[in-house]
Amino acid sequence: MLRYPIMTIKRRQFITTFGLAALTTQIPLPTAQGKLSPNTILKPPCLQIGDTVGLIAPAGIIDAKDIEAANESISRLGLKVKLGKHILDRYGYLAGKDADRAYDVNVMFGDRSVKAIIAMRGGWGCNRILPLLNYSLIRSHPKILMGYSDITSLLLAINARSRVITFHGPVATSTWNQLTVDYLKRILFNAEAVTMRNLNTSGVQAQAIPITSGVYVPRKARGKLVGGNLSVLSAMVGSPYLPSWNKSILFVEEIGEDVYRIDRMLTQLKTAGILNQISGFIFGQCTNCSPGNEPSLTLMQVLQDHILPLDIPAWYGSMIGHIKDKFTVPIGLEVEIDANVGTIRMLEAAVSKKNDSIKRFY
Repeated sequence: MLRYPIMTIKRRQFITTFGLAALTTQIPLPTAQGKLSPNTILKPPCLQIGDTVGLIAPAGIIDAKDIEAANESISRLGLKVKLGKHILDRYGYLAGKDADRAYDVNVMFGDRSVKAIIAMRGGWGCNRILPLLNYSLIRSHPKILMGYSDITSLLLAINARSRVITFHGPVATSTWNQLTVDYLKRILFNAEAVTMRNLNTSGVQAQAIPITSGVYVPRKARGKLVGGNLSVLSAMVGSPYLPSWNKSILFVEEIGEDVYRIDRMLTQLKTAGILNQISGFIFGQCTNCSPGNEPSLTLMQVLQDHILPLDIPAWYGSMIGHIKDKFTVPIGLEVEIDANVGTIRMLEAAVSKKNDSIKRFY
């Protein structure tokens, strides 16, 4: 049994009612045709100038300077900021106790004044709060949730359990440069179905690095886009917080890992039966990944060892990961990828403008 000795009765009741109970409770949403099926995925409403964005710290610790910088970046988008109650808490390397970080996530989803939620940073800690999230509350209040790195846990769990599209994109402390903001605006404000293409520093389309090639390997594939940070994803294998992999497009990214660790994590996805279910594969960026001091395979050799036998479209080098220029990637949305040119084409908008937020997933 979970125990929170310092918590007040009121807080304990909140977690019991809105956290653990959410694992078995589903709040149906009414429509003109009746209640929604549990297999219906929801699109959150788009952002508009003047909307309020909730900032939370569900993973690593932050300080007041981080909040000041984040507020400046988000204000330039014409948005207001609302801070989570425990955003500056500290508990070792975590931004507060698990129950408090989960509390901020649940409260932000239930707060009708908040139109989107952005994590301050990654680090570590989101896996610890997954059992405490109110997935029914989140489903009944679908809104944009965005972040990357350790935030992968929240993005995948909420997509899987609440059936809401989430967004692998900049955290509040990211470098909000022109390219990053442009993709964010087109996808989250304008509700565009964009095609994501790599660009170099001159704005010219960069060439993809195919992992698989040959006459019998398909160039294109369609499926729902699912993924995130590779080490976080592999740590979730075997949990009830991952979506279905059947005919999905898997994307991953990583930072600061030796090549043998990438090999180990991809092997885990393979032996768990995940890789043989996907219809396409994208490795974004492996930032500061090295062979290490011992004899090593190259990163491309590792990728080919695991991906070549799948005979699916696959490439390395998409603008996804711990980099300044990054895409805003909708998790759970149907896309088409082209491994020859390295493009991700959204087949529809990822957010709703009016009352079109409901989409039949199957």
